[in-house]
Amino acid sequence: MLIDFFFALKDARLPVSIKEFLILLEALQKNVIAPSLDDFYFLARTTLIKDEANYDKFDQAFGLYFKGIDTIFDKRADIPLDWLAERLKRVLTPEQRAQLEKLGYDKLMDRLKQLLDEQKERHEGGSKWIGTGGTSPFGNGGANPEGVRIGGKGGGRSAVKVWEARAYKDYDADREIGTRNVKVALRRLRKFARAGAQEELALDDTIRATANNAGYLDIRMQAERKNNIKVLMLLDVGGSMDDHIARTEELFSAARSEFKNMNFYYFHNCVYEYLWKSNRRRRDEQFSTWEVLRTYPADTKLIFVGDATMSPYEILHPGGAVDYNNAEAGAAWLQRFTAAFPHHAWLNPEPHNLWQYRQSIELIQQLVGKRMYALTIDGLEQAMRVLSK
Repeated sequence: MLIDFFFALKDARLPVSIKEFLILLEALQKNVIAPSLDDFYFLARTTLIKDEANYDKFDQAFGLYFKGIDTIFDKRADIPLDWLAERLKRVLTPEQRAQLEKLGYDKLMDRLKQLLDEQKERHEGGSKWIGTGGTSPFGNGGANPEGVRIGGKGGGRSAVKVWEARAYKDYDADREIGTRNVKVALRRLRKFARAGAQEELALDDTIRATANNAGYLDIRMQAERKNNIKVLMLLDVGGSMDDHIARTEELFSAARSEFKNMNFYYFHNCVYEYLWKSNRRRRDEQFSTWEVLRTYPADTKLIFVGDATMSPYEILHPGGAVDYNNAEAGAAWLQRFTAAFPHHAWLNPEPHNLWQYRQSIELIQQLVGKRMYALTIDGLEQAMRVLSK
């Protein structure tokens, strides 16, 4: 059984070795864990996976093989989820939806605090309390055009705050590229230079030096010719970006292979006071946005990747972030980035024909100087031309 499990991990392109597999078998023989699938999952991950970047691949392979990975994780929020059971799906007419009033950010937060103090039991299908399936701005699964989503799944993507523990997944840098055209488009952004140790034969110089040396071989060496472009990529992750994971991973993988001098950070919806490199360690390993701005030189090519789909409060208001109380508005940070890196562009995977219906996209476009391009081959080529100037 476990031999097949080992080959399943190899098929998932995980770098597991025979030695690590033997360590796993030895641990099982010595009964270091209880006979539990949960305990076996953690033991197998500890012994076989040495790089946290491969945890997502391991989870997928483990779940596919044992078909029970969902039982391992405790997805309970800090509030009673039985209050939020989505038992009622209420259908409203367009006229009824139009009658629902947006409260505004400050009134929304004040009203939520009041309800949390007053409400003592579960509620569903109404227009006042925190519940499910109704027209109240609080809860989940309802139809209010603006509110605070508490647990559960969203629907209209119009929440201005989300109350739940949110786990995002790192983009896979090893994903196979679906089309070579992505790499070809990125290659427009190149600036070659020779730097480092002289380890490559300089054929033309060798011929010239040998001829000048009366035919005696005079070998000349040179440094390897490398793409000298410096790239900083900031990637939106989670939420509505889950719809665009495949294309974003293709771009990310292609960029990692084309740009040897590339650094990246993650953000959610809009950039604020901190960024992160690992979504599993988002709360523990944060990078000050100020430090990122000061670390990279001004000639670095800055590339934002995100669908720019969010509540306008997240861009314009302090404290408006959907799951974080930001001290400064997202717009202030975007302006700092565009000022620090004159060569910048925003790649948007959201279909271009939908941009006109997203107020937040229009706001972001203005903040990045209209340098927003669709995440398509044509859009990539346009963005690379702008960054090359």
